[in-house]
Amino acid sequence: MWKYKLCLGTSGAFPISLCEQVRLFHRTGFEAFFTEWQRGDDLTALAALSKELGMIFQSVHAPFGKSRDMWHGDAEKAKQAVSELVECVDECAKQSVPLMVAHAFIGFEDHTPTAQGLENYGKVIEYAREKGVKIAFENTEGEEYLAALMNEFSRCENVGFCWDTGHEMCYNRSQDLLSLYGDRLLCTHINDNLGIRDSDGRITYIDDLHLLPFDGIADWDDIAARLDKCGFDGVMTFELSTVSKPGRHENDIYRDMKFDSYIAECYKRACRVAAKRKGYKK
Repeated sequence: MWKYKLCLGTSGAFPISLCEQVRLFHRTGFEAFFTEWQRGDDLTALAALSKELGMIFQSVHAPFGKSRDMWHGDAEKAKQAVSELVECVDECAKQSVPLMVAHAFIGFEDHTPTAQGLENYGKVIEYAREKGVKIAFENTEGEEYLAALMNEFSRCENVGFCWDTGHEMCYNRSQDLLSLYGDRLLCTHINDNLGIRDSDGRITYIDDLHLLPFDGIADWDDIAARLDKCGFDGVMTFELSTVSKPGRHENDIYRDMKFDSYIAECYKRACRVAAKRKGYKK
């Protein structure tokens, strides 16, 4: 008997269309899905399919390529970055998707949040509040920017945290981010990786592998215990990839599998993680 519903993210790298992916997720056993959004995307078909299948359209992942411009861009770049996120909020509201996931920052060189960035994100947050959409900020590189947002908007009821288990290991040096933001946890991006490969501790995006759980070095007993400790009772969302990073080959085994077999394996691993939670009953 499952207490927690299981969710899987769609991907443009998968070999079938988004709607076909969602149908396969449903046949395999997943009860929810999320998808990425890019400017110009219309998610109407996915929203209609979620109703047809009785699945939860859990969230929309906002584009993040302009997130540095929110903090450090000139006036025009910052305006474009705000506009892009506002458009994503609009799409969430249009499709009755209650949650937008956003990155606080992109890049490894800058470590100084600015008043400009807080003001820009504030515009998006207020617009989302008016539209009835919550925003979950995800732990990525630049954790100083995440901390600034979570502190500045601590009293905003439509702002919370998206915990990426793999990012914590490779971008945040395994700092326990649930101890900081677990009381504001809105969603998860559950995945595995191999930590930081560089012997000098240099952080780089090529360590962000999004492996299936139990294919890396994550401590899944600890992950489950921390989710239980913070009282998270929402959908357990998995963000997994079949694409290896440049110069790496860890994900090649997934790419070479039959796609339906890969999704079946995703579901088996998701069930194994869920079974470690206190809410699982045999």
